[in-house]
Amino acid sequence: MSFHGFTPQTLDFLNALSVNNNREWFEAHRREYEKCLREPLKALVTELAGFMLSIDHDLVTLPGRAVSRIHRDTRFSRDKSPYKTTMWITFKRPVVEWRDAPCYFFEITADSYRYGMGFYGASKETMDRLRGAIERRPIEFRQNVAFCGKQDCFVLEGEMYRRALRPDLPEDLQCWHQRKNVYLVCNKRPDKSLFTRNLVDDLRRGFGMLAPFYDYLWKVRMSA
Repeated sequence: MSFHGFTPQTLDFLNALSVNNNREWFEAHRREYEKCLREPLKALVTELAGFMLSIDHDLVTLPGRAVSRIHRDTRFSRDKSPYKTTMWITFKRPVVEWRDAPCYFFEITADSYRYGMGFYGASKETMDRLRGAIERRPIEFRQNVAFCGKQDCFVLEGEMYRRALRPDLPEDLQCWHQRKNVYLVCNKRPDKSLFTRNLVDDLRRGFGMLAPFYDYLWKVRMSA
């Protein structure tokens, strides 16, 4: 299964779905969903699988498991819209508490796409482990994030506490330490790469850049 890029129809479908988020409309456009969105996402996973396994041989790379479902879980949500208007792929290990494990992701919406890696929604316990590593071994942490200052692709994101948990920490550590979750992400508007197989090269290059930090986060995750 070869990936040749998404199409303008992919974005049109996501935009129309946001306006017509109901079962009747979706079923009338299911073939469009399969052709313009789900099939390209599965092809993208297939193209990336070998490279991702070279980073971590335990990553799940089966398209059926790596691609998100279009159906929303509305059981505990006030929003009862049945379908997601954002689709994504994730490369993560098959662990029960996946939110507490670092993972790679690619996400597409009607007007943007992004990709990156990190803890997305990790528990306080896991984030406390990261904070502890920053506090106890700041030199090691700085070595593992030094690449961030040498590139202009990824930015640091993640919800932050309103107040610093350790006001005495230097500013370069504070921006990491104060977050409830932490990930590096490349945010893009639809561009030429999105509509060609150049996207595969972009993701390989970006995910490869993040690989050493991915290993570091797993080291933190597994620490006692």
